[in-house]
Amino acid sequence: MVNITEKIKEIEEEMKRTQKNKATEYHLGLLKGKLARLRAQLLEPGPGAGGGGGSGFDVSKSGDARIALVGFPSVGKSTFLSKVTKTRSEVASYAFTTLTAIPGVLEYGGAEIQLLDLPGIIEGASEGKGRGRQVISAAKTSDLILMVLDATKKAEQRALLEAELEAVGIRLNREPPNIYLKAKTAGGMKITFQSPPKNLDEKMLYNILRDYKILNCEVLVRDENATVDDFIDVIMKDHRKYIQCLYVYNKIDSVSLDFLDKLAREDHTVVMSCELDLGIQDVVDRCWKELRLIRIYTKRKGAEPDFGEALIVRSNSTVEDVCDRIHRTLKDTFKYALVWGASARHIPQRVGLGHPVADEDVVYICTAWKA
Repeated sequence: MVNITEKIKEIEEEMKRTQKNKATEYHLGLLKGKLARLRAQLLEPGPGAGGGGGSGFDVSKSGDARIALVGFPSVGKSTFLSKVTKTRSEVASYAFTTLTAIPGVLEYGGAEIQLLDLPGIIEGASEGKGRGRQVISAAKTSDLILMVLDATKKAEQRALLEAELEAVGIRLNREPPNIYLKAKTAGGMKITFQSPPKNLDEKMLYNILRDYKILNCEVLVRDENATVDDFIDVIMKDHRKYIQCLYVYNKIDSVSLDFLDKLAREDHTVVMSCELDLGIQDVVDRCWKELRLIRIYTKRKGAEPDFGEALIVRSNSTVEDVCDRIHRTLKDTFKYALVWGASARHIPQRVGLGHPVADEDVVYICTAWKA
């Protein structure tokens, strides 16, 4: 790992020294590609890459979704976890109180959401310092990242954490680049741009692909604003994770009202004070919204809907997804479904497997037994 870390630093220094212009853009593109490969190696077990997740980080994923609490030491992650779940995470005003990943369960609207309190990330985590590498690896398994920040240290904390997460392949509040790449066994490279690119050209992509030893492939760039970093992300897709992030600013009782008002209006942002019990429920409500989960209630023939237990599915789910949540073989004998709720045009509506469901829909599934 030491050798890899040194190589990363050498490339970063060379990139800083290199003046950005038309003559150097190809060289910088290759350097970015090498940097991405080396950073990925830091997270892989094996010679020079260190161990796996480490003791205390091997928490099995449970519930309907997982939220990772990420932040610097002593920003209030453990306090928040203890307030919204029944889990007791050790709390103190000094750094590194939490030394392992501590899971808790948040119950919301019939859903069980696993909250993972990760040890405080420190600067340089992406270089393997401390336990930061294991922390970030655990964060990659989450459906939502809750970045807990000290409102009095807003700018510096957020910038450092975003840089650390970016360096290890976590992309916050972004969609995968609109670039198609398919490796082939022969035929050379075929590179096509759907519209004239603003930041790329064929030679640049050719050089990067060759450096990755991808000599036979088909590339279609659909986004005219795509960058070298976007293209590298597509090549390194197995090492990239696109996760929604909610920025949670704690200790709002220590800042001015004007500053607080501006902070609360920022995108993907919510504010709270664990000390004064302010805004904690707002954070929980926003978590539910960001996870984009919906509740579906089932109904048996001749019986009332079961509102005591909801099926939790993603917001873009269909009746087929509901069948899979009940039992993976249910759709094999599926005949039709009756739906009551926001997704139904009339009450009830008879639908097929492809019908999209909405939050708090009631679904009755009719099956036909096969001989």
